[in-house]
Amino acid sequence: MNDILINNTVTFFKETFGAEPQKIVLSPGRINIIGEHIDYNDGYVLPAAIDKIICFAFEKSKAKTSRVIAIDLNDEFEINLNDPIELSDNVWTNYVRGVILQLQNKGFKFEGFNCVFSSTIPVGSGLSSSAALECGFLFGVKELYNLDIKPVDVALMGQSAEHWVGINCGIMDQFSSVMGLENKVIKIDCRTLEYEYHNADFNEYSLILFDSNVKHSLMTSAYNQRREQCEEGIAILKSNFPEVKSFRDCTEEQVQSVKDKMSEDVFKRSLFVVKEIKRVIQACQALDNGDIQTLGKLMYETHEGLSKDYEVSCPELDMIVDTLKTEEAVVGSRLMGGGFGGCTINLIKKGHEERIKAKLSGLYLDAFGIELKIYDVKIGNGTSLYINN
Repeated sequence: MNDILINNTVTFFKETFGAEPQKIVLSPGRINIIGEHIDYNDGYVLPAAIDKIICFAFEKSKAKTSRVIAIDLNDEFEINLNDPIELSDNVWTNYVRGVILQLQNKGFKFEGFNCVFSSTIPVGSGLSSSAALECGFLFGVKELYNLDIKPVDVALMGQSAEHWVGINCGIMDQFSSVMGLENKVIKIDCRTLEYEYHNADFNEYSLILFDSNVKHSLMTSAYNQRREQCEEGIAILKSNFPEVKSFRDCTEEQVQSVKDKMSEDVFKRSLFVVKEIKRVIQACQALDNGDIQTLGKLMYETHEGLSKDYEVSCPELDMIVDTLKTEEAVVGSRLMGGGFGGCTINLIKKGHEERIKAKLSGLYLDAFGIELKIYDVKIGNGTSLYINN
């Protein structure tokens, strides 16, 4: 699949600019195994890069202007690096503009370039196509002009570009897109950015994403509300337990002990966060022991918490998980991402995938009149230079 993508991108570049690209960059989307809504609560997350990627082809231009072409959108724009960089109504271009602005603000010197890109990352499915675009584009300019930028700084500058566009994301998406390794998940400490790799050899299992194909409009307002409720919860915990600096320092017993000082919603959000931080640590232990059954059990527990305590699920996502729970061949399933739509991430025993896909698709269509989208994913490498042998 990615070989076709690379060939098509390079061919398009040659036909457009009449030359071979000087640099080819591959930048992946990401999944998160466990640790949802934890990045802004100073906890741990457990993401991985996947084999759905954006392919970029670059060359230095002989002009002050830079030309960037999005093959899949049949769209392009030109930018003069000497002009002030401002937000545009053409949204996808803002991610590129944001990256250029970050490079300029950090004092990096580079000149014009031509770039084309194409993708196998489904947009709007919670697989972080925007992080792949930011980090892949930045990595390409870095390689083209031999800029001295560490991988972690590529991720941080990608995050800053997304903030400039107007999305106040955590670091997880960009970090996993840049730092991913094949068959490894990354445990990221969202407070310190320390990280460690854990084996994710799902030899007997397939990672499959079922995309609900819905997006409920609650997402943005509910996300902001959850953040505020968590801030209220941790403030109450700190005032009662001076040793507590963040949720990761809390026990479930401490949350229970101040239940009468919290609103019901703040209590439920706080309890979920403390339990989810603990689940990430348990998931790492399960992976280290090759215990996929325990990992799956933790995934189901996370979904239950996201649905009942954090209340960011929806009927479509709950139906998918509830249906898969009845299948012995499905060891784990949960909603992935912000919630209110998007994907579930599922671990399914090999040999049962097609039967389960067909069954769930039929039931889902009957229940909601919506076609389920399905993505098979493998854990892959982070943003890298493609060397054409």
